[in-house]
Amino acid sequence: MAIRFVIFSDLDGTLLDHRTYSFEAARPVLKKLKQKKIPLVLCTSKTRAETEAIRRKLGINHPFVVENGGAIFIPAGYFDLRCLRTLNKGGYDVIQLGVSYRRIRKALKTIREKVDVKIMGFGDLKIKDIAEISGLRPEAARLARKREYDEPFILFQPEKIKEIRKAASELELKVVKGGRFYHLIGNNDKGQAVRILKELYEKKYGKIKTIGLGDSSNDELMLKEVDLPVLIRKPDGGYENLPPLRNLKRTRQPGPAGWAEALSQILNF
Repeated sequence: MAIRFVIFSDLDGTLLDHRTYSFEAARPVLKKLKQKKIPLVLCTSKTRAETEAIRRKLGINHPFVVENGGAIFIPAGYFDLRCLRTLNKGGYDVIQLGVSYRRIRKALKTIREKVDVKIMGFGDLKIKDIAEISGLRPEAARLARKREYDEPFILFQPEKIKEIRKAASELELKVVKGGRFYHLIGNNDKGQAVRILKELYEKKYGKIKTIGLGDSSNDELMLKEVDLPVLIRKPDGGYENLPPLRNLKRTRQPGPAGWAEALSQILNF
């Protein structure tokens, strides 16, 4: 049966509640997606370890994108990837788009010294500290610390963000902003990963229609790549200030309730 829709979704503040990390409000729609065999591709700033744990809870086995487009993890055999350069890792075919975490950690130190700014990356924090500032449980915080391509950081002097971005650019890196943290990454992004996956899905199934859902500025390039972009309302009632996007839909509700609202309307659930 031909697949008509493919969904690309952010996690924090989108499919997962910003405060509780629950997806309970989205459960009925998730069930219908499984029944209709509509692929749900998670596209997140979270690590592979975190995303794997969430996929198990969701009961899905589709490709996923981690650490702001740092890599695409594709279950082995899901696509014909003979024309692409991939790594085999833990039962996945992996398309790496980002740079190594080691390089990013080294760059963060250089930026800290050059700009003379107080920055604390996840690599500088203990698991209990990450749990406290993120609201994650200790086990989830441990998974969040297993970085491979991206370093979330706390910036204590927001007025220096332009200097930090400039210093990162000089190191051929960039800074993006997620729902809670700034992230230092390579020249990868969620949009690049979505483009690759769209081509793979179309090669396998023919013409598809893509839906993208996100709530933060690091979702902008992902939303630009899809046919039907959805901007999820923030818990405070506002929306991320994004440039105009074609066909953009804004939800009335925040988090997973807004996620379910949008997909129910688009897919006539």
